[in-house]
Amino acid sequence: MIWYFLYPFRGTTEAPVLDPNHPLRSGFSRYGRYAASHVLSTLLISVAVAAVLIYPFPFLYTTDFTNGASSLPHHVWTDAHLVDEKATCEPDVIMRSIWVHGNYFEALNKDILLGALELQDELLGPTVNFSPRQQPGTLELPTEATKYLTLKQRDSLHVVNGLTNESWFFHSPLQYWSCSSDLVEKDHDILATVNQGKNQPTSVNVTLRHSIVFSGKRFENRQLVGADALVITLIHRRDSPVGFLWQERVQNLANSMTHKWRVITPQDGRPSQLYEFQFRLMSKVDAILLGSAYSLVLIYFLFSLSKLRAVKSKVGLMVTVVAQIALAIISSFTICAIFKIDLSRIPRLGYPVVIFSMSLENIFRFINAVILTPSEDSTSNRIGHAFGETAPIALASVAQNLLILYGLSLVVSPGVSAFCTFAAIAIIFDFFYLSTFFLTVLSVDVRRTELSDALAKASIRTHRPTHDNHPRQAWFDTMLQGKIAMSTRIAGTVVMVGFVLIAQWHFFENDSVARILRRLIRIAGKHGDLHPTQSSLLVEVHQARSPTSWLRLQDHETAREVINIIKPAAYSYTARVFDPYIFVLKGSDRMLSTHEPLFSPAIYDFARHQLTPFFVTILVITALVRLLMNYLLWDQLSENEDSNIPQDSLLSVKTLHGGHHLDVALLTASSTGHLVSVGLDRIIRIWNIKEGGCSYVLGADKTSPQIPFPILAICIEDEFEWLALLTIDRVLLWNLHDLRWGPSIKVEPYRHKPEVFFFGNDDCSAIPPLILVRRDGIITELRPELGECSSYAIPEESVVASVDALAEKAFPPKIMTSTREGQIHLITQEGDDWVSSAINVGPRQFIREREFISIQALPELSFFLIIRSQTVDLVDSQTLRAIYTFKVDPILPKSLKAFHSRPRRMRCGSVALWSFTIAYLNAYTRDLVVQTYSPQNEDESLCFCDPNSPSRKTCCPWGRAKETRRIIKNPGIWLALPSGIMVGVRKKTPQKHFINMQSHTPPSLQVSGLRSRRHTHHPTAPSHQTHDDWEVWMFSHFGGKQDTWETAPLCIDAEDDGHLFVTNLGPMANVGSSSVVVGLSNVIKVITVGQERFETEDVTGPGSGVPAVSSRRRKGPSSLRARPPVAFKKCC
Repeated sequence: MIWYFLYPFRGTTEAPVLDPNHPLRSGFSRYGRYAASHVLSTLLISVAVAAVLIYPFPFLYTTDFTNGASSLPHHVWTDAHLVDEKATCEPDVIMRSIWVHGNYFEALNKDILLGALELQDELLGPTVNFSPRQQPGTLELPTEATKYLTLKQRDSLHVVNGLTNESWFFHSPLQYWSCSSDLVEKDHDILATVNQGKNQPTSVNVTLRHSIVFSGKRFENRQLVGADALVITLIHRRDSPVGFLWQERVQNLANSMTHKWRVITPQDGRPSQLYEFQFRLMSKVDAILLGSAYSLVLIYFLFSLSKLRAVKSKVGLMVTVVAQIALAIISSFTICAIFKIDLSRIPRLGYPVVIFSMSLENIFRFINAVILTPSEDSTSNRIGHAFGETAPIALASVAQNLLILYGLSLVVSPGVSAFCTFAAIAIIFDFFYLSTFFLTVLSVDVRRTELSDALAKASIRTHRPTHDNHPRQAWFDTMLQGKIAMSTRIAGTVVMVGFVLIAQWHFFENDSVARILRRLIRIAGKHGDLHPTQSSLLVEVHQARSPTSWLRLQDHETAREVINIIKPAAYSYTARVFDPYIFVLKGSDRMLSTHEPLFSPAIYDFARHQLTPFFVTILVITALVRLLMNYLLWDQLSENEDSNIPQDSLLSVKTLHGGHHLDVALLTASSTGHLVSVGLDRIIRIWNIKEGGCSYVLGADKTSPQIPFPILAICIEDEFEWLALLTIDRVLLWNLHDLRWGPSIKVEPYRHKPEVFFFGNDDCSAIPPLILVRRDGIITELRPELGECSSYAIPEESVVASVDALAEKAFPPKIMTSTREGQIHLITQEGDDWVSSAINVGPRQFIREREFISIQALPELSFFLIIRSQTVDLVDSQTLRAIYTFKVDPILPKSLKAFHSRPRRMRCGSVALWSFTIAYLNAYTRDLVVQTYSPQNEDESLCFCDPNSPSRKTCCPWGRAKETRRIIKNPGIWLALPSGIMVGVRKKTPQKHFINMQSHTPPSLQVSGLRSRRHTHHPTAPSHQTHDDWEVWMFSHFGGKQDTWETAPLCIDAEDDGHLFVTNLGPMANVGSSSVVVGLSNVIKVITVGQERFETEDVTGPGSGVPAVSSRRRKGPSSLRARPPVAFKKCC
């Protein structure tokens, strides 16, 4: 909210983002990295603090207000506050009392009790075995005001015989002994009698709680052990003769008992004050308001959670968020109990909703910041960067809310002020648990990849809603995302202030606005004790509890019982409370023998009896948490990260050497970490990158079939882990999991070079069919289990120039080819046959005779790219229509690659993306051109709908898309990771690299910045050694705010690599989700961006539009197809 007030000075309501070098941000970043790197230590600290504050909770709170512990809030509003004397309000009752003191905190001495009984009988008449209930018709009422009442007349006026304007009743500690001096004399254990009778009812069913008959109480072990004063209270209606007699007799007693008692009379200036006591159950309106607040918080929570797209971790994330907020709430209750802050005046359901609403905005801001960090970065760096960015904003929000609560606490009633104190403590604890508990749990989730899918798929892109489930109003979508003024950034503060105002209104709802303001001014001016000055005699008495503070300590149950007596249908009553007459036994020692304890008595009881179990429990809990974390994360969590890897470095390079004697000619890999390399030394070696690079030679066993060379193509099927080797005359199969040979199948020898070689789909076969497309236009389908081989020729006899395929589970394969004559064909499998159709797409002005055309498949979208020299057509494989044509620089043939964000389905049925990127080499300069397309507005998506059909408000047509262009000099060879990160290897140049950025956007839009990151390693060998001339580069282009560039040497220690003389790089392939492999003569370099997690599930992410056809997964049915799939004709 503070940013809204600063709008006139800053010109924006957005929270400021500190510079990365700012001391506050860098400090939080360092802490975040340290906490994420030392998960166990940080988590154990937060768990230990939580256990320390939660364990005492049941010992410090109770539903019984008489045992010295704090009272838990109920479902009621309770309060005792002053009423404006100028108000024309007739009090419902009048309260008069006397306080009887002996030695300091020795009021339960028999002499004091007997003396108090004597005073009581002088004021009320004999009260031994007091039982005023009379039979109907036998009441004896006085006829006129009189100075004397008979006992029968006195009892007849008691409220138990009917409520009238003359009714009365009283409370006295002597009622524990039935007001009998004999019982007091015979009682050998006064304290036991008092503690046993704490729930004893009087004749009017008012419980004789210690709080109403004693003042200045001492408790031990939840038992009363001492009291400073006996309190005898008379409550009567306005015309009660008993009240008149009390007023007259107490003054006479003050004059006549001076030989025995030292009497302190009330001040003449203000003998009485008007109070209102409230006890109001939650109304239907209260229930609706609180229910609505909880519902809105829950909806916001679930809505924000749904946008995270973290399917695996949603339940865990919900539990973590609820646990963090619950820990903050219970910890705050414990602190309030320690410092004797009364929280019983506001319904208990009001406390969590305020903390939830304030905590969620910080939690989701932190999660979104983690999502916006590059997924290839290490976990500790991601957490540190996100925490450094969001923690200053959260800290400013905490400081702002603390100031608001402090200001409100000065002007509201004491009950609401206690709530403000609780909220302030809870806000501090919430920030603490966010910085420790939630931070570590989130880092563990990221490390264990329970959130990694969502984080990688949403890497470096704006956190945006799913349009499928949203109302059509774009304003509502935008508001829920926090992009306009009414955002969730102020929701917590608004809920907090709103609840405080509603709570205050509950206590003053029957008053006018002017009267409420006068009350607030009075409360602010007299927020402490209502008697700031006392007479010198009263100061000398050293009362342990002043009359005003004693009055405010009366619990809500007493108020409810009194209301049931004098106003049964009401929720409050007003009472004119007269200052008490203080009777101090002469000769009493009123010097402070003991000081008022700083903490609640329950704290001292807890320290005496629970200290040993408390420490044992803390140690056991921390030990169990450590053991649990070690068990859950034994293979993934380390207390300290590798100190040899720079914290700022994303790139790491490892070498697989000793596998080949000559250059590596072919490479292919799977997402599970298997790598297959074929060398010119006729060795086929299979590496297990996941297990650290262990390997074996295929065919080395004497029982293995002979492998004819050369190997023309290789591919891996991930689901059943089959490796296929294409030789001149046959296809060999090897199972990577079972380490066994599969059936081999012959192929026609001496054909043209294969263009694509990949596994197809067949649910009825343990070994999927293989599809081979050769340069002469022959498509061959191989079924190893049946030993069958069938071929199909493209109708026009021509040499294939480019080919790519779509092969997804439950869909027939589609192959698109282009010929040297510039013809394009789409070949689709229908049953056991193949059907070919010619395609003619693209604007006529861009089509030239015999133009070289490349094909690029987009499997997740069911689209193809038809690539010409200066245009790229985006073609729907279903309708065979181009929905958009990209204009590009002259393209080097077969150099274009495309990748995109994770697709989703719109309500209109079309596929939508957040970003789409094409990268290619300029035919003349050989520079790498990266063109990224994104919607103009953050609440829009790029839609793959018909450009001629009307689009929804959230759809951004391709013609209106924002284009951002980057140019990378000297790219070398490169690939794109599934996350969209581009990784390449090139020869070093004398001059430094540079990236040109151009944006074809409206003037109001700006290009995102670039973050250049240099690896800390420097080559030490002389510059003339060629093995030091290679470097790895990484470029993250999903910018939003910031693009990332980093380089590292390919050979850190070239002498240990053992590779041969290198002039050109070998093949390059993707492995896993964050790594690529490249052949460097006879060794293989594994380049990893961030942390590699060899997932067994689908690893496609934001830039996963181009999985290589040589290593293709069998995926489930796509929900993004425009029409139902065509069924296969198969015999199962």
